Amino acid sequence: GPSMAQVLQAGLSDDLAKLSFMNSVITTVFSVPGCRVTRCGYTGEDGVEISVPAGRAVELAERLLGVPEVWPAGLAARDSLRLEAGLCLYGNDIDETTTPAEAGLLWTLGKRRRAAMDFPGAAIIMAQVKEKPKRKRVGLTCAHGRGGGWGRRPPLTSVPTSPGTVTSGCPSPSLGKNIAMGYVAAAHSRAGTALTVEVRKKQQPALVTKMPFVPTQYYTAK
Repeated sequence: GPSMAQVLQAGLSDDLAKLSFMNSVITTVFSVPGCRVTRCGYTGEDGVEISVPAGRAVELAERLLGVPEVWPAGLAARDSLRLEAGLCLYGNDIDETTTPAEAGLLWTLGKRRRAAMDFPGAAIIMAQVKEKPKRKRVGLTCAHGRGGGWGRRPPLTSVPTSPGTVTSGCPSPSLGKNIAMGYVAAAHSRAGTALTVEVRKKQQPALVTKMPFVPTQYYTAK
């Protein structure tokens, strides 16, 4: 969150300003040595994930919760934040049937691996890179109804065909409207395309929207 760096630095033996996004360091956190602090997260905000020696996990958690600015958050809070940031949930938005080209995750494939084609599924994935996938992951906004039922793969329709499914969805506290992501036929994937989504057996208008829905705040060390 916005206060993460200030709160953590007070109990960190290393300079957090030198730790860039997706980098990690083994350090002491609030007097607990041997912790790996990785500057990443699943909320779209500047954050860290801390791996701690198992025998001192409770101790560190209690010390962190003793800081006035630190509050525990549940799964629903995490899910709304990651969805606002356009981040995938495995099992919902990506699985064994999804390719990086379809999911918009080609940044995970480095130049060397693309050239060598030495990874599982390389032939299919690189063919999609060249020819473009038939379906794409997109963001959706829906101003009406409630979004809680969007997580059960309801259909997306665009008369007269059904081009895809919703894979995740929820009300967005930041935007005051329902947001979702799903897969649609490539022809329907352009931002601004009007679709219809089925929510609890009711049809609601939805709009293909660029992601992230809320700007991310990842940190890059200077």
